[in-house]
Amino acid sequence: MTHRRRSIAPPLTGAVLLVMALLMGVGGAQLIALGGSWYYALAALGLAASGVGLVLRRRWALWIYAVVLAASLAWSLWEAGLDWWPLAARLGVLFVIGIWLLTPWLRRGLHAAGEPAGSARHDAAGRPAISARGSLALTVAMALVSMVSVASWFSDPHAIKGTVPITAGSTGADASGVPPGEWHAYGRTGYGQRYSPLTQITPANAGQLELAWTYHTGDVRGLPGDPEETTFEVTPLKIGNRLFLCTPHQSIIALNATTGEEIWRLDPKIQGELALQHLTCRGLSYHNDASASAAVSATVADDGTINATTSTVSTTTPSAQQTASGAPIAAIDLPTTAECPSRLFMPTADGRLIAINPDDGKVCADFGGGDGQIDLWANMPYVNPGSYYSTSPVVVTASLVIVAGTVLDNVSTTEASGVIRAFDVHTGALVWNWDSAKPEQTAPIAAEGLYTPNSPNSWAPSSVDEALGMVYVPMGNQPPDQWGGNRSANVERYSSAVVALDLATGRERWVFQTVHHDLWDYDVPAQPSLIDLTVGGQRIPALVQPTKQGEVFVLDRRTGEPILPVTETAVPQGAAAGDHTAPTQPVSALSYDPPPLRGRDMWGATLFDQLACRIDLRKLRYEGRYTPPSTQGTLVYPGNFGVFNWGGVAVDPERQITFTTPTRLAFVSRLIPRENATELYVNDGKTPPGSEALPALNENFGAPFAISLAPFVSRLGLPCQAPPWGFVAVSDLTTGKRIWQHRNGTVRDSSPLPLPFRMGVPNLGGPIMTAGGVAFLSSTLDYYMRAYDVSTGALLWQSRLPAGGQATPMSYLGEDGRQYVVVAAGGHGSLGTKTGDSVIAYALPATSE
Repeated sequence: MTHRRRSIAPPLTGAVLLVMALLMGVGGAQLIALGGSWYYALAALGLAASGVGLVLRRRWALWIYAVVLAASLAWSLWEAGLDWWPLAARLGVLFVIGIWLLTPWLRRGLHAAGEPAGSARHDAAGRPAISARGSLALTVAMALVSMVSVASWFSDPHAIKGTVPITAGSTGADASGVPPGEWHAYGRTGYGQRYSPLTQITPANAGQLELAWTYHTGDVRGLPGDPEETTFEVTPLKIGNRLFLCTPHQSIIALNATTGEEIWRLDPKIQGELALQHLTCRGLSYHNDASASAAVSATVADDGTINATTSTVSTTTPSAQQTASGAPIAAIDLPTTAECPSRLFMPTADGRLIAINPDDGKVCADFGGGDGQIDLWANMPYVNPGSYYSTSPVVVTASLVIVAGTVLDNVSTTEASGVIRAFDVHTGALVWNWDSAKPEQTAPIAAEGLYTPNSPNSWAPSSVDEALGMVYVPMGNQPPDQWGGNRSANVERYSSAVVALDLATGRERWVFQTVHHDLWDYDVPAQPSLIDLTVGGQRIPALVQPTKQGEVFVLDRRTGEPILPVTETAVPQGAAAGDHTAPTQPVSALSYDPPPLRGRDMWGATLFDQLACRIDLRKLRYEGRYTPPSTQGTLVYPGNFGVFNWGGVAVDPERQITFTTPTRLAFVSRLIPRENATELYVNDGKTPPGSEALPALNENFGAPFAISLAPFVSRLGLPCQAPPWGFVAVSDLTTGKRIWQHRNGTVRDSSPLPLPFRMGVPNLGGPIMTAGGVAFLSSTLDYYMRAYDVSTGALLWQSRLPAGGQATPMSYLGEDGRQYVVVAAGGHGSLGTKTGDSVIAYALPATSE
């Protein structure tokens, strides 16, 4: 008698199911104890029963597995609806196992109770035996899962479909004086609109864009002492037929705008070992004497009318170089030129402001102390090289250059001042200084004076309206960010606010606070965009301010009063020891604040890491947005990465809309009590060799708490929250209505395999819009430059970049009559995107005569 060898597939598969059941059971019980879902514990029981049946080679194991799969499908639909990625996390592993259970290699090893292996599959009446019925039940369950999955491919519950009207009422011509084919400031003009009036590229032809030229700067991250956030974030300027840009290590470069050929290059010779948190340059600033000879100031009457006058700024104050007090910057020998009818301004990482002749790349000898530069460390407290510098371009007006800067964040309570200073654009003489601790004392500080230490700073670009005579400054926080028990009244007033300063005097004209008593690092991260809106038949000078927490405040830039309604909303209470929370926070009618996270919003590659994320969520303190930081650990959502960051938004002055790139990522903050002022609590053992000079971030020396900050991710390093994490969207600035929204970007460059899944990924950088109806964006985690139809959000074109494109593009007209779009692709350290040194230009194909 011959005996067929029995398959070991059933018992081995049963053992796998039993292990899965054990993991899910333990985690499921823990989740129930924390008040979470019962699904995992119940599913674990079903998997355990099916696993036992398979170990015993029983056909009823397939029945039980079919019930588990069908019940899991029903639960998944109840929690996630027809949303592919959440469904895949819940059902993927179960579906794969189901395929295996239906294979003949496994089914041949099963039999009914009391039957020998290999018995007949039909009874005497010809009915299917129980194994066939079990297979049929599992097949039906698998088919249902497949149909739901396919249906979810055609469903996007996160999308908003709509169409922007072709026009929304003209607001008048651009009064900036910038030629249509040029780009004179970070946001093209001092208004910070990131809008080009060029119309050559349209939705009809954007798909024909091709590479025009590529330039390599030769500047990449990796030098000794480079911080992790050594980043190539520049938006070039275009003046005449030249592009002007800067690199992470502070070189200034001029290129031929039509060919990309280098014309000149200046190395500002950065000094010393700098304890830098960031090493970047987002752009240069430009002044032209031919078109600007006087500053414009204005006053606003009670009835809202504007009374504009011109006034020449006094230059009798000694230069900042001459009034330096304890400054660490020595004189530097740079090539100079006697006359600069126009000039570029570059703030450096070692605390200087340099004036450069755009014609030849030499510094302007008549600026500063005779060597073309001024020392921004003048009159600063706590002089530590690298702890104060400007990463964003300065503001230039007809007569002034206005400088803000970043201070080290969450390092100590003894940092430099966040003072805002205005210098004469020709001589570098200090004209006024706005110290938020002494807001009325704006006259130039005495030679022996010191600015207020550790005051709120401004690290993002400012905007300017010379006709109204105001500069608009987005403010940050006083360190530390997550504990504010000893903040002064003025710190409470100006932190995380937009402050309008008078150009002539530096005095405050108005202030609007975007977060009260900020404990979440929700500093104002982006340049305000200035636009004239038509509301109720009236033309209103407006300011559009995107924020990290997702609010977009639309204000009257004359007064700071909201144009779109702002509501004070009650928020969670209960701050850490010695601190307090604001009872309410402002919410704008135009808001990208994501819905609060729930257990059902947790995600992972499998059921198991999703379960772990649900447990982690339940262990953290989380009562919605503005849950205070805690020693328990607080979920901060949106995280301090921000719904919007330094890239800001683009606004269309004709359609009166804003093109936005909202990001949704949760972070975890945990306060760690400090027992002394010197011990390392979050950096001990984490300082890489060779980087001892870098600051000990998040230690908060001098404060009662250090802070541990990390993204909210699973054990596999994936975000715990389900995708999408990034969008493109357009909203109406006159109503606050979101017109359309679509997920944006793939995980091609973020996953182990280069899979182009369009999940919607975070971005860091900014968009631009053109009058041709096309928007451009390069800043997603995948390496692409993309063009979108502003009217619908349709993706029109994309081009692969050689590195991360964490920068904001710009557009201009070349000498050959073609409209170009240029972007820097150099990656970003803390995002982990590929580094590079490319400046890339695209244009439509040249037409032959």
